[in-house]
Amino acid sequence: MILIVVKSIKTSIKALLSNKARSFLTMLGIIIGVAAVIIIMSLGAGAQSLILSQVKSLGTNLIGILPGGSEKNEPPASVMGITITTLTYDDLLAISDKKNVPHLVAVVGYYNGQDNISWQNNLYNTSLRGSTVGYLDVEGGEVAQGRFFTEEEERNLARVVVLGSTVKKELFGESDALGQYVKIKKQTFQVVGVMKGRGTVAMQDYDDQVFIPLKTMQKLIAGVNHLGLIRAKVDYDENVERTIEDVKITLREQHNIKDQSGKNDDFSVRSAAQALDMISTITNALKYFLAAIAALSLVVGGIGIMNIMLVSVTERTREIGLRKAVGANNFNIMMQFLSEAVTITMIGGIVGIVLGTVISYIVSLVFNILGYDWEFVVSMFSILIAVSISALIGIIFGLFPASRASRLEPVEALRHE
Repeated sequence: MILIVVKSIKTSIKALLSNKARSFLTMLGIIIGVAAVIIIMSLGAGAQSLILSQVKSLGTNLIGILPGGSEKNEPPASVMGITITTLTYDDLLAISDKKNVPHLVAVVGYYNGQDNISWQNNLYNTSLRGSTVGYLDVEGGEVAQGRFFTEEEERNLARVVVLGSTVKKELFGESDALGQYVKIKKQTFQVVGVMKGRGTVAMQDYDDQVFIPLKTMQKLIAGVNHLGLIRAKVDYDENVERTIEDVKITLREQHNIKDQSGKNDDFSVRSAAQALDMISTITNALKYFLAAIAALSLVVGGIGIMNIMLVSVTERTREIGLRKAVGANNFNIMMQFLSEAVTITMIGGIVGIVLGTVISYIVSLVFNILGYDWEFVVSMFSILIAVSISALIGIIFGLFPASRASRLEPVEALRHE
């Protein structure tokens, strides 16, 4: 049996080399499909590694409170762009009370938006981040010029803003922004500070945003009463789980929720570790979904192989008749043509793996040059998947032409012109 397979492979390689152009064009679909799978898996793994490392860099002692309930490791509906109004400023005050949640050292509430900001004739579209004064204590960051807004300014709905470094550059260039007046939604705001450049962390550009006192953002710009997010810093990592429970108890009291099981919660509380698990789940699902779409090109390549093999069977009908006349049986003929199909897909698969790896490496270099800590990842799992799918495509789409060749009668085959 082994000798028959080895002999069939040798015959297959000889047949493929006799028509190099056709062989290359036949395996081109497999090469592209396998390369696409490798590239997507590699880029997905690199992106996932970058996102997770950046989220970790924000701190493991942070917790996030979002409006809308959710199952464990599943994002709440608010993350998916659905507006939920169950989180309020009163909730923020209750959580900030040390009597309710003793292990919190800093809390910040948010309501975010997107709009144009203008100065003189310069117009720029950016993220508007309505926040409380606890932003710097929770998220970090530094004010490069001027100051952050105060609690009094927040209470009084003061029309002041702190610019991210990118926004300052886009609007003012090298000019001094402090004390200048900018317009947002036809309302005038004074610039009281400019943030130090921080770059992109966890898919968020910290420099391309404008900070506005939360109540000013809610009342004067957005016209809402709810919050989009509350983030808080816990004193020590070992107190994170206890703090999450304290926050849940506090919010259930605020929202008159009697059930302590969590089934009726209209909010979600996540630690940094839970957020990492949720991000991993989402990015893995996206990565494999995109890889599956890319793998569809392998099916197209397999159909192309089947068509070419059927043409090859017709062209080599006399050869099949001669082989049968000198003693080859149906199994020998089937193995010959099946081996040719598998050989095409395996060679195409190997070339695709090499091509995909090279392209993935080049992309990782480009990202690193651009300043991202991008990890080059080509896992053995993705290589094994690519090789296995290549072989499977060869077997599936080569089986029909091989079967057809093996069923040819010797006499009829020898008569073929």
